Amino acid sequence: MNYTLHQLQIFLEVVRQKNITRAAEEMHMTQPALSIQLKNFQNQFDIPLTEIVGKKLYVTDFGKSIAKIAENILNEANAIKYKTKEYNGLFTGKLRISSASTGKYVAPYFLSEFLKKHSGIDLTLDVSNKTTVVKSLQENKIDFALVSVLPDKLNIEEELLLENKLYLVGNTQQIDKKKPLIYREKGSATRIAMDAYFKNRSARKSLELTSNEAVKQSLIAGLGYSILPLIGIKNELSNEELHIIPSKNLPIVTNWRLIWLKNKKLSPVAAEYLNFIRENKHEIIQNNFEWYLNF
Repeated sequence: MNYTLHQLQIFLEVVRQKNITRAAEEMHMTQPALSIQLKNFQNQFDIPLTEIVGKKLYVTDFGKSIAKIAENILNEANAIKYKTKEYNGLFTGKLRISSASTGKYVAPYFLSEFLKKHSGIDLTLDVSNKTTVVKSLQENKIDFALVSVLPDKLNIEEELLLENKLYLVGNTQQIDKKKPLIYREKGSATRIAMDAYFKNRSARKSLELTSNEAVKQSLIAGLGYSILPLIGIKNELSNEELHIIPSKNLPIVTNWRLIWLKNKKLSPVAAEYLNFIRENKHEIIQNNFEWYLNF
Protein backbone atom coordinates (compact mmCIF):
# COMPACT_ATOMS: atom_id res chain seq x y z
CA MET A 1 0.00 0.00 0.00
CA ASN A 2 1.11 3.54 -0.76
CA TYR A 3 -1.32 5.94 0.88
CA THR A 4 -0.41 9.45 2.06
CA LEU A 5 -1.29 11.22 5.32
CA HIS A 6 -3.25 13.70 3.24
CA GLN A 7 -5.39 10.89 1.82
CA LEU A 8 -6.06 9.66 5.36
CA GLN A 9 -7.15 13.18 6.36
CA ILE A 10 -9.45 13.38 3.33
CA PHE A 11 -11.01 9.98 4.02
CA LEU A 12 -11.61 10.86 7.70
CA GLU A 13 -13.30 14.13 6.71
CA VAL A 14 -15.55 12.26 4.27
CA VAL A 15 -16.45 9.83 7.08
CA ARG A 16 -17.27 12.74 9.40
CA GLN A 17 -19.31 14.71 6.88
CA LYS A 18 -20.82 11.79 4.92
CA ASN A 19 -20.87 14.25 2.05
CA ILE A 20 -18.20 14.90 -0.59
CA THR A 21 -19.05 18.58 -1.08
CA ARG A 22 -18.98 19.43 2.62
CA ALA A 23 -15.77 17.43 3.10
CA ALA A 24 -14.14 19.38 0.26
CA GLU A 25 -15.20 22.67 1.88
CA GLU A 26 -13.76 21.62 5.24
CA MET A 27 -10.48 20.56 3.59
CA HIS A 28 -10.37 23.79 1.51
CA MET A 29 -10.24 21.72 -1.68
CA THR A 30 -12.29 21.62 -4.86
CA GLN A 31 -14.74 18.74 -5.05
CA PRO A 32 -13.01 17.13 -8.10
CA ALA A 33 -9.59 17.29 -6.39
CA LEU A 34 -10.93 15.65 -3.24
CA SER A 35 -12.77 12.99 -5.26
CA ILE A 36 -9.56 12.07 -7.10
CA GLN A 37 -7.63 11.63 -3.84
CA LEU A 38 -10.49 9.63 -2.32
CA LYS A 39 -10.56 7.37 -5.38
CA ASN A 40 -6.78 6.87 -5.23
CA PHE A 41 -7.13 5.86 -1.58
CA GLN A 42 -10.03 3.50 -2.36
CA ASN A 43 -8.05 1.85 -5.17
CA GLN A 44 -5.67 0.42 -2.57
CA PHE A 45 -8.46 -1.78 -1.17
CA ASP A 46 -10.48 -4.58 -2.74
CA ILE A 47 -13.41 -3.86 -0.39
CA PRO A 48 -15.48 -0.64 -0.74
CA LEU A 49 -14.90 2.03 1.89
CA THR A 50 -18.06 3.96 1.00
CA GLU A 51 -21.19 3.39 -1.05
CA ILE A 52 -23.86 5.59 -2.59
CA VAL A 53 -27.48 4.63 -1.91
CA GLY A 54 -30.20 6.91 -3.26
CA LYS A 55 -27.71 9.75 -3.86
CA LYS A 56 -26.59 9.56 -0.20
CA LEU A 57 -23.08 8.54 0.85
CA TYR A 58 -22.70 5.79 3.45
CA VAL A 59 -19.51 4.49 5.07
CA THR A 60 -19.28 0.69 4.96
CA ASP A 61 -18.38 -1.36 8.04
CA PHE A 62 -14.98 -1.93 6.45
CA GLY A 63 -14.65 1.82 5.87
CA LYS A 64 -15.48 2.52 9.53
CA SER A 65 -12.76 0.13 10.69
CA ILE A 66 -10.24 1.77 8.32
CA ALA A 67 -11.30 5.20 9.61
CA LYS A 68 -10.42 4.22 13.18
CA ILE A 69 -6.99 3.03 12.07
CA ALA A 70 -6.53 6.21 9.99
CA GLU A 71 -7.36 8.36 13.01
CA ASN A 72 -4.76 6.51 15.10
CA ILE A 73 -2.13 6.94 12.38
CA LEU A 74 -2.78 10.68 12.13
CA ASN A 75 -2.67 11.03 15.93
CA GLU A 76 0.71 9.29 15.98
CA ALA A 77 1.95 11.49 13.12
CA ASN A 78 0.93 14.57 15.12
CA ALA A 79 2.67 13.13 18.18
CA ILE A 80 5.91 12.94 16.18
CA LYS A 81 5.50 16.56 15.08
CA TYR A 82 4.82 17.80 18.60
CA LYS A 83 7.60 15.68 20.12
CA THR A 84 10.07 17.29 17.71
CA LYS A 85 8.91 20.73 18.80
CA GLU A 86 9.20 19.74 22.46
CA TYR A 87 12.83 18.78 21.95
CA ASN A 88 13.35 22.26 20.55
CA GLY A 89 12.01 23.68 23.83
CA LEU A 90 8.50 24.56 22.67
CA PHE A 91 5.24 23.94 24.56
CA THR A 92 3.21 21.99 22.01
CA GLY A 93 -0.17 20.50 21.23
CA LYS A 94 -3.57 21.36 19.77
CA LEU A 95 -6.11 23.86 21.06
CA ARG A 96 -9.61 23.41 19.65
CA ILE A 97 -12.21 26.15 20.12
CA SER A 98 -15.62 26.64 18.56
CA SER A 99 -17.17 30.10 18.67
CA ALA A 100 -20.65 31.45 18.05
CA SER A 101 -20.56 33.66 14.95
CA THR A 102 -20.28 37.08 16.63
CA GLY A 103 -17.56 35.64 18.85
CA LYS A 104 -15.20 36.27 15.93
CA TYR A 105 -15.05 39.88 17.15
CA VAL A 106 -13.96 38.70 20.62
CA ALA A 107 -11.98 35.45 20.33
CA PRO A 108 -8.84 36.74 18.51
CA TYR A 109 -8.03 39.18 21.33
CA PHE A 110 -8.16 36.39 23.90
CA LEU A 111 -5.88 34.20 21.78
CA SER A 112 -3.25 36.52 20.31
CA GLU A 113 -0.81 36.84 23.24
CA PHE A 114 -1.22 33.20 24.21
CA LEU A 115 -0.24 32.01 20.74
CA LYS A 116 2.69 34.45 20.62
CA LYS A 117 3.90 33.04 23.92
CA HIS A 118 3.47 29.41 22.79
CA SER A 119 4.34 29.29 19.09
CA GLY A 120 4.38 25.48 19.12
CA ILE A 121 0.62 25.26 19.63
CA ASP A 122 -1.72 24.57 16.71
CA LEU A 123 -5.06 26.34 16.96
CA THR A 124 -8.32 25.25 15.39
CA LEU A 125 -10.98 27.98 15.69
CA ASP A 126 -14.33 27.12 14.16
CA VAL A 127 -16.91 29.92 13.87
CA SER A 128 -20.52 28.83 13.49
CA ASN A 129 -23.99 29.36 14.93
CA LYS A 130 -24.84 28.49 18.53
CA THR A 131 -26.51 25.18 17.69
CA THR A 132 -23.46 23.85 15.83
CA VAL A 133 -21.09 25.10 18.53
CA VAL A 134 -23.03 23.36 21.30
CA LYS A 135 -23.19 20.14 19.28
CA SER A 136 -19.39 20.17 18.87
CA LEU A 137 -19.01 20.64 22.62
CA GLN A 138 -21.53 17.93 23.42
CA GLU A 139 -19.72 15.46 21.16
CA ASN A 140 -16.38 16.36 22.81
CA LYS A 141 -14.86 17.48 19.50
CA ILE A 142 -13.47 20.67 21.01
CA ASP A 143 -11.75 21.87 24.19
CA PHE A 144 -13.77 25.06 24.66
CA ALA A 145 -16.78 26.86 23.23
CA LEU A 146 -17.20 30.64 23.17
CA VAL A 147 -20.89 31.53 23.60
CA SER A 148 -23.07 34.33 24.94
CA VAL A 149 -25.99 32.11 26.01
CA LEU A 150 -25.51 29.00 28.13
CA PRO A 151 -26.73 25.77 26.50
CA ASP A 152 -29.65 23.91 28.06
CA LYS A 153 -29.30 20.39 29.50
CA LEU A 154 -25.52 20.32 29.26
CA ASN A 155 -23.26 20.03 32.29
CA ILE A 156 -20.62 22.69 31.79
CA GLU A 157 -18.15 24.93 33.57
CA GLU A 158 -17.52 28.51 32.51
CA GLU A 159 -15.17 31.45 32.61
CA LEU A 160 -16.80 34.85 32.02
CA LEU A 161 -14.99 37.10 29.54
CA LEU A 162 -16.85 40.17 28.30
CA GLU A 163 -20.34 41.67 28.35
CA ASN A 164 -22.36 41.19 25.17
CA LYS A 165 -24.63 44.19 24.57
CA LEU A 166 -27.35 44.05 21.92
CA TYR A 167 -29.10 47.14 20.51
CA LEU A 168 -31.80 47.89 17.95
CA VAL A 169 -29.97 49.08 14.84
CA GLY A 170 -30.80 50.61 11.46
CA ASN A 171 -29.39 53.05 8.92
CA THR A 172 -31.49 55.88 10.39
CA GLN A 173 -32.06 57.02 13.98
CA GLN A 174 -35.79 56.32 13.88
CA ILE A 175 -37.87 53.31 12.85
CA ASP A 176 -39.97 53.31 9.69
CA LYS A 177 -42.67 50.78 10.66
CA LYS A 178 -43.28 49.95 7.02
CA LYS A 179 -39.89 48.27 6.89
CA PRO A 180 -39.39 44.72 8.18
CA LEU A 181 -37.43 43.33 11.09
CA ILE A 182 -34.40 41.39 9.95
CA TYR A 183 -33.65 38.23 11.94
CA ARG A 184 -30.74 35.80 12.15
CA GLU A 185 -31.50 32.14 11.46
CA LYS A 186 -33.06 29.92 14.14
CA GLY A 187 -30.46 28.52 16.51
CA SER A 188 -28.48 31.78 16.65
CA ALA A 189 -28.10 33.39 20.08
CA THR A 190 -28.91 36.79 18.53
CA ARG A 191 -32.11 35.30 17.08
CA ILE A 192 -33.09 33.96 20.53
CA ALA A 193 -32.60 37.41 22.06
CA MET A 194 -34.56 39.12 19.28
CA ASP A 195 -37.43 36.62 19.45
CA ALA A 196 -37.69 37.22 23.21
CA TYR A 197 -37.65 41.02 22.81
CA PHE A 198 -40.38 41.15 20.15
CA LYS A 199 -42.44 38.25 21.55
CA ASN A 200 -45.35 40.32 22.83
CA ARG A 201 -45.33 42.95 20.10
CA SER A 202 -47.72 43.21 17.20
CA ALA A 203 -46.79 41.07 14.19
CA ARG A 204 -44.58 42.70 11.58
CA LYS A 205 -43.17 41.65 8.29
CA SER A 206 -39.74 40.06 8.71
CA LEU A 207 -36.71 38.78 6.82
CA GLU A 208 -34.39 35.96 7.90
CA LEU A 209 -30.66 35.91 7.04
CA THR A 210 -27.96 33.40 7.95
CA SER A 211 -25.07 35.60 9.15
CA ASN A 212 -24.47 38.80 11.07
CA GLU A 213 -22.55 40.19 8.11
CA ALA A 214 -25.57 39.65 5.84
CA VAL A 215 -27.80 41.37 8.40
CA LYS A 216 -25.39 44.32 8.66
CA GLN A 217 -25.23 44.84 4.91
CA SER A 218 -29.03 44.68 4.69
CA LEU A 219 -29.36 47.31 7.40
CA ILE A 220 -26.84 49.57 5.68
CA ALA A 221 -28.85 49.21 2.47
CA GLY A 222 -31.96 50.32 4.34
CA LEU A 223 -33.93 47.07 4.07
CA GLY A 224 -35.08 47.15 7.68
CA TYR A 225 -34.05 46.97 11.33
CA SER A 226 -32.50 44.39 13.59
CA ILE A 227 -31.11 43.74 17.05
CA LEU A 228 -27.34 43.25 16.80
CA PRO A 229 -24.39 42.87 19.17
CA LEU A 230 -22.59 46.18 19.63
CA ILE A 231 -19.22 44.39 19.40
CA GLY A 232 -19.72 43.74 15.67
CA ILE A 233 -20.71 47.21 14.47
CA LYS A 234 -17.91 49.50 15.71
CA ASN A 235 -16.80 50.63 12.24
CA GLU A 236 -20.33 51.06 10.90
CA LEU A 237 -21.25 53.28 13.86
CA SER A 238 -18.07 55.35 13.43
CA ASN A 239 -18.79 55.81 9.71
CA GLU A 240 -22.46 56.61 10.47
CA GLU A 241 -23.55 53.82 8.13
CA LEU A 242 -25.58 52.42 11.04
CA HIS A 243 -27.26 54.04 14.03
CA ILE A 244 -28.46 52.73 17.37
CA ILE A 245 -32.17 53.41 17.77
CA PRO A 246 -33.13 54.20 21.39
CA SER A 247 -35.63 51.58 22.55
CA LYS A 248 -37.23 50.57 25.80
CA ASN A 249 -35.50 47.73 27.70
CA LEU A 250 -32.42 47.84 25.47
CA PRO A 251 -29.62 47.00 25.44
CA ILE A 252 -30.06 43.32 26.14
CA VAL A 253 -26.98 42.32 28.14
CA THR A 254 -25.55 38.82 28.23
CA ASN A 255 -21.94 37.67 28.69
CA TRP A 256 -19.39 36.15 26.39
CA ARG A 257 -18.02 33.14 28.20
CA LEU A 258 -15.62 30.30 27.63
CA ILE A 259 -17.35 27.01 28.47
CA TRP A 260 -16.20 23.39 28.65
CA LEU A 261 -17.72 20.07 29.67
CA LYS A 262 -17.86 19.54 33.41
CA ASN A 263 -15.47 16.83 34.65
CA LYS A 264 -13.61 16.92 31.31
CA LYS A 265 -9.91 16.21 31.77
CA LEU A 266 -8.35 19.16 29.97
CA SER A 267 -5.26 18.53 27.86
CA PRO A 268 -2.07 20.27 29.03
CA VAL A 269 -2.56 22.88 26.27
CA ALA A 270 -6.21 23.50 27.17
CA ALA A 271 -5.36 23.76 30.88
CA GLU A 272 -2.54 26.22 30.10
CA TYR A 273 -4.91 28.34 27.99
CA LEU A 274 -7.53 28.43 30.75
CA ASN A 275 -4.89 29.57 33.25
CA PHE A 276 -3.76 32.25 30.79
CA ILE A 277 -7.32 33.54 30.43
CA ARG A 278 -7.88 33.65 34.19
CA GLU A 279 -4.65 35.55 34.77
CA ASN A 280 -4.86 37.98 31.82
CA LYS A 281 -8.51 38.55 30.86
CA HIS A 282 -8.88 41.89 32.68
CA GLU A 283 -5.75 43.28 31.02
CA ILE A 284 -6.91 41.98 27.61
CA ILE A 285 -10.28 43.69 28.06
CA GLN A 286 -8.73 47.01 29.16
CA ASN A 287 -6.23 47.00 26.29
CA ASN A 288 -8.62 46.03 23.49
CA PHE A 289 -12.19 46.93 24.42
CA GLU A 290 -11.99 50.39 26.00
CA TRP A 291 -14.38 51.84 23.37
CA TYR A 292 -16.84 49.07 24.15
CA LEU A 293 -16.68 49.44 27.93
CA ASN A 294 -17.22 53.20 27.67
CA PHE A 295 -20.05 53.09 25.12
